[in-house]
Amino acid sequence: MQITATLSKLVSEALESTQSSGSLPAAGDVEIKIERPKLAEHGDFSTSLPLALARTMRMAPMQIAEAIAAEIPEHQMVGAVTHAAPGFVNFTLSTEWLQSQVDAVRSAGDDYGSVNLGAGQSVQVEFVSVNPTGPLHVGHARGAVIGSSLANVLEAAGYDVQREYYVNDAGNQMRVFYDTLYSRYMQAAGHDVPLPDPAYPGEYLQDLAADLLKDLGDGAVSKEKSEAIAELAPESLQRTLEQIRGVLELLGVSYDKWFHESTLLSTGRFDEVLKFLEDADLILERDGAKWFAATKLGLEEDTVVIRSGEGGPTYFGTDIAYHHEKFLERRFDRVINVWGADHHGHVARMHALLKAFGLDPDRLTIILNQIVNFKNEGESLKFSKRNNVMVTVEELLEEVGADACRFTFLSRSPESHMEFDLGLAKTQSSENPVYYVQYGHARMASILRTAVERDITYKTADLSLLVHDRELELIRKIIELPAIVERSAERSEPHHLPHYAMELSRSLQRFYEDCRVVSSEESDLEISRARLQLVEAAKVALSRTLTLMGMSSPERM
Repeated sequence: MQITATLSKLVSEALESTQSSGSLPAAGDVEIKIERPKLAEHGDFSTSLPLALARTMRMAPMQIAEAIAAEIPEHQMVGAVTHAAPGFVNFTLSTEWLQSQVDAVRSAGDDYGSVNLGAGQSVQVEFVSVNPTGPLHVGHARGAVIGSSLANVLEAAGYDVQREYYVNDAGNQMRVFYDTLYSRYMQAAGHDVPLPDPAYPGEYLQDLAADLLKDLGDGAVSKEKSEAIAELAPESLQRTLEQIRGVLELLGVSYDKWFHESTLLSTGRFDEVLKFLEDADLILERDGAKWFAATKLGLEEDTVVIRSGEGGPTYFGTDIAYHHEKFLERRFDRVINVWGADHHGHVARMHALLKAFGLDPDRLTIILNQIVNFKNEGESLKFSKRNNVMVTVEELLEEVGADACRFTFLSRSPESHMEFDLGLAKTQSSENPVYYVQYGHARMASILRTAVERDITYKTADLSLLVHDRELELIRKIIELPAIVERSAERSEPHHLPHYAMELSRSLQRFYEDCRVVSSEESDLEISRARLQLVEAAKVALSRTLTLMGMSSPERM
């Protein structure tokens, strides 16, 4: 059981005891919140429940706090219970219990930090989902890292997680892509065919068309444009997706499913869902187009789902069918979409859509990640192929590596604008948080190797020797990980992970400064063994945190 859950239960039992004895009056149902106090002298955890009960009970908060504190049952986790103004009950964790957690963490190993928050629940995380019209731009990397790390955290929290990429292989953008590809293919074959208007710019389609001509031959040259596109389209889509998949894998991102938008149309699913909404009187016809009647569900304006003429479904139109498929066909308990900030206008209508399906809108979480600005040597970078400034995710990875990308993109909450300092990301010093954290892991690995080289066995140790302030501080930080995992999963906020990793690394540094781990003195052997177990526990916690972030845990640096 989580520390806060245990303490909450103890407070509940104490409150019930005081009310049964008549020390405190009845107060009805109350929510017991256990939090970390702002002042260190108030212990490890605290509850402000007495302040919340004061009005209902018509008593002074301090009087209530004193009564509850006096009735807290004994528990191995709790070393001391106090009450403090203006009405807090404070808990200090038992030193003996803290010492015992070193072995508990070591025993948990790679599973340390896992919780049962989502046991029995399924969640789909859809992220990146960029149009398959070329290489991933650096602007797509942040959402990729957020989505994949969040999926890792949700799994650690007990959810059954499906990572999904929604392939937008239908609609107007793909028509432009295929029209441009046809022109480039014909040009590669020596024919003077102009580019369409609009057309996809850049070298990617030129290179792709040349490769298709080389590998598939010129058989499509003599065919009508529509027939030629039908022949070239499947292979061009597959190659583009393979390129996207390969780059994402370099970034440490993988998927359980690649769902194609085109299947919603080819299987008739889109038409079925549209009819469902029409029967519910939620589709309007206006100006030759079909609209989702969002105003009937509380929004300020309706939204086009099928364009006028032969325009076909809009992005939102196919999103309707896609989310019907997510919730009502595959029956995910929760769905999380990680989108770019330019989709902010899409959020309210998606929640309105769930209402139209008769579902709780809270089952859909939409995370919008803001743009990232890059700088190098103090100067802001403007992406330009012409000026030889990186443009693609692949180029970014070549510049700084996957671990630096992942840590940096996770270090701020998604809704925050962020600046990525390329120079700092490559610096091998404590100023670079990525280096600092990974060096902390490598240093622990080195200490444990040194113990082996000196024939110091630490399979068993007297953990009661761990009484130094820095030792207990480090244990307290290690045992925060399960709560970090739970909070990150509950709030869909993986950015808590890098902050925890930095705090743990700083705590380790303070521990090293004040506590010698491996000593050559015979008289220090027992404390060395205990401290080696503590280092191993810290290594377990830091390694799991790095894994949840999708990063490597180097044994040497």
